[in-house]
Amino acid sequence: MRKGRAAAILAGLTVAVAACGNAPTTTEPTASGSAPATDGGAKPLAGVKLEVAAKWTGAEQKNFEQVLKAFTDKTGAEVTYASTGEDTGAYLGPRIQGKNPPDVAILPQPGLVQQYADQDALKALAPEIIQEIDTNYTPYWKELGSAGGQVYGVLIKAAHKSLVWYSSTAYQDAGVQPATTWDELVKNAQTIADSGTPPFSVCGASGWTLTDLFENVYLSSAGPENYDKLSKHEIPWTDPSVATALEKIAQIVGKNEFVAGGSSGALQTDFPTCVSEVYSNKKGAMVIEADFVAVEALQSGAKVGEEAKYFPFPKVGDTAPVVLGGDVAVAMKDSPGAMALLQYLASKEGGEVWAKLPGYLSPNKNVSPDNYPDELTKALGQTIVSAGDSVRYDMSDLAPSAFGATDGKGEWKVLQDFLRDPSDVKGTQEALEAEAKKAWK
Repeated sequence: MRKGRAAAILAGLTVAVAACGNAPTTTEPTASGSAPATDGGAKPLAGVKLEVAAKWTGAEQKNFEQVLKAFTDKTGAEVTYASTGEDTGAYLGPRIQGKNPPDVAILPQPGLVQQYADQDALKALAPEIIQEIDTNYTPYWKELGSAGGQVYGVLIKAAHKSLVWYSSTAYQDAGVQPATTWDELVKNAQTIADSGTPPFSVCGASGWTLTDLFENVYLSSAGPENYDKLSKHEIPWTDPSVATALEKIAQIVGKNEFVAGGSSGALQTDFPTCVSEVYSNKKGAMVIEADFVAVEALQSGAKVGEEAKYFPFPKVGDTAPVVLGGDVAVAMKDSPGAMALLQYLASKEGGEVWAKLPGYLSPNKNVSPDNYPDELTKALGQTIVSAGDSVRYDMSDLAPSAFGATDGKGEWKVLQDFLRDPSDVKGTQEALEAEAKKAWK
């Protein structure tokens, strides 16, 4: 039944999405300032109404609404935005049960794609959208939006999690330069500690930051193939590759002089407090976290690119790690409007509208980094594109939430225990494996 309905709406979809990407609007001025000639017909989705739900608020919401406006200008569709709040599942669950879901939802975790596909709450993407994904994304991103052999979603927004942010003042005082290898990072840490500043501000109270640290070390030391296996629990957490990664992390968190406040202080420091400790309180020299550190650094009075600088996460093994978080757009209703919007969001055109706005990174390889509004974002965008097939999604967000995304439980808690006692690598592995078995059974 669902396939039949989808086939029926596709009759008009090709016209709608083609117009979305190619047809001129009747309102946009030309370079000379005059209106272009019209095609003599109405916009393809004039009169169509659709609702999009996402977690974004504030500036992020306003920026996304500008992208939706560009879609409206192209197609004539009327789009309403609804904020889900931080807990997307809690918002969508009752609406799905009440058979009143939004037309399009933006999911902050790919694991939700599988969950909602299992509930028959998602609509498989039209062939035109899949073609758009094949053109603009690596196969890895396509897989993240798929379940059971069907493509349901497209990754439309990314967070770059393979960065080390540092205080230029602290680095100058210690006389060190950004590291390119893990061994250099550890050596620099000792030099910075000897200069009188703890090298690392660790956000130990926010367990997800510890998973980000582990994922970067593991991707680089164990390689993309093992990363994929561990993310699916196809190899156990007692595997020697996990021990190697934990031993590397212990080199920086195992010395109290390396961590602002020591391990006990780190366990009481959340994100974004760890950022202010570097740029406001001057209690640490660097913090390992994503591109969104820039927002918090600005809040601390540091100018990004001057006092607040970053370098790529240093290589631990053969792979230069690029770990991304991100948001997946899915259709929850069979409608030409929903499918046309998803195709627009997956397109080069839609990505470049968004890229011109602050706080956005695109996983779309055909979105030119030249569209980004500043040099920092441009450099990060280039990193994502140049990493190609080596890019990997945040492992904890791919796991069942009981293991990878629950405060005080699962991986978050075990890695916090490891921060408390980094000498117990074997015990940490056994605890991780026990938690993973419970979550994946």
